[in-house]
Parts: sequence; C-alpha cells; structure tokens
Amino acid sequence: MLKNKGTLIPIGGNEDKGIEENEQYTLEFIDDGILFHVVREAGGTAANIVVIPTASSIPVEVGENYLEAFSTLGCTNVTVLDIRSKEDSEKPESIAIIKNANCLMFSGGDQSKITNKIGGTQIHDIIKHRYKTEKGFVVAGTSAGAMMMSNEMIAGGSATESFIKGAVTMYKGLSLVPGLIIDTHFIRRGRFGRISEAVAQFPKLIGIGLAEDTGMIIKNSKCRVIGSGMVIIFDGRRIKHNKHKELSEGTPMSLTNMRTHILSNGDLFHIDKKKVKVLPIEASFI
Repeated sequence: MLKNKGTLIPIGGNEDKGIEENEQYTLEFIDDGILFHVVREAGGTAANIVVIPTASSIPVEVGENYLEAFSTLGCTNVTVLDIRSKEDSEKPESIAIIKNANCLMFSGGDQSKITNKIGGTQIHDIIKHRYKTEKGFVVAGTSAGAMMMSNEMIAGGSATESFIKGAVTMYKGLSLVPGLIIDTHFIRRGRFGRISEAVAQFPKLIGIGLAEDTGMIIKNSKCRVIGSGMVIIFDGRRIKHNKHKELSEGTPMSLTNMRTHILSNGDLFHIDKKKVKVLPIEASFI
C-alpha cells in the first residue's frame, strides 16, 4: 500500500458555542486542546493555516470563530477560504491559497456540501496530491469536515431509526482515507446504529465513531487518539450474520460478531493491521 506522507486530523465536533441544537444554526468550535494538536502538527504558530467553512450554512460566522480560536493559540498566519461553488474551487486565487497552505481546517455543517463543491475539482486533486507526497501537510476537519475524508461517506441518517436498513445515507467523500468510514458527535447523538449499518454495507472498511472534543491524528496508517472523549472502532471483517443486501428497506437488521474497541487519549489504532494499542494507565501523554 502506498504510504501517505501528510497528516489527517478528523475531529468529532463540539457545539458548546452554538445558539441552537440544529447544526444549520450552530457555530463549530474546537477548544484549545484539539486545536493545539492541529497547530503543532502544522508546524507551529507561524504555519499557514487555511480555514474552509464550505460545509456551513453560516460560513462567515464560522470563519470568524476559527480566526479568533487560532489567534488565541498565537497563530499569526490564518486565512479563511470561503468556497461556495465548484467555480470557486477552480479559481486561480483559491488554488494558490491551497498550494501555499501548511494546514487546511474544514468546518462542520453538511459534508455533502464539501464533496459537491470541492470534489472532482483542481483543489481536490491538489489536496490529495499534497497529502500523499508532502510530509508536514495537514488536513484537519471537524464534524462534516472529518466525515468527508473517507471514500464511503455517511451523508445522513436518523439516530431514532437505528439498526433499520435504509436509516443511513451513503455518498462519496474526498477519499483521503478510503479504508475508514467516519462518524462524528458519536456519543451525544447516539449514532451507533447508523455506523453499524454503514459497516454492514462495507464490511471490509473500519467504522470510526468520534465523540465530541475528540479526534485522531492519522499518519499513514497509524492513528493516535487526542482529546477528552472516546473513539469507538467498528471492525466488521468477522461478521458472521449480515443480511443487509437481502433485507428490504425499513427492515430491522441483525448483525453478529461485530468487533468493537473503545479508545481514549493516547491510544493507537493501525488501519492496515487492524490492531489497537492501549496507552498504559500510568503513562503521561500530551
């Protein structure tokens, strides 16, 4: 498998700065603990960080929120790239910004907006190429910005209809880490059912459920958990009973032998080897 030299940081999201529960009206905010890791992986406070609020329905407010958050950490070179159409993704000035960035930070909102407005464009090609070839290049994303990193991307699904065939909607993401299916706000919004159905559809892929204020630093196939919450790994390779293909829409599903791992700050997961390593309880980790 071709090794990627760049770094991915998918983050589970955090709405504690929002004014409504509905994500459409919510300002994404990642506290200093998570952003600290993003800045460090990007090369420090002088890194060229580009915030991309494409997923949000309130991109101006979200962009300003990130500018303030990064400024609090001492960052001196932060830009907001407000992409609202495929045409914006093909503009020479947008392409130049992406080429010169050390870190791209994708906001939350609707992940399908990212794939519809950036997927298949020159910017998409540049991001994939830089991630594969440039050590130190970082692509970070929270909520929708994390979910779009996979190839088989969860586009939607109701937690109230968990474990019902058809409850989850799948779409194509930007395919930066095709071996994973990523879901976010995982604990608070009760999304166990929809990622279970996603893994039932694609049992060779690993499902990743990210709690809020929690993320993973992914370098090639090695993932390290960061933040205050947990990451739940869903490994469907050894599922013994999976009739997803045969079931009719709306039918309750049965799955047996789905392996799960619950990881927290400092724990490791290897995507290719499908192995976990839990940090010893007495160990210190920053």
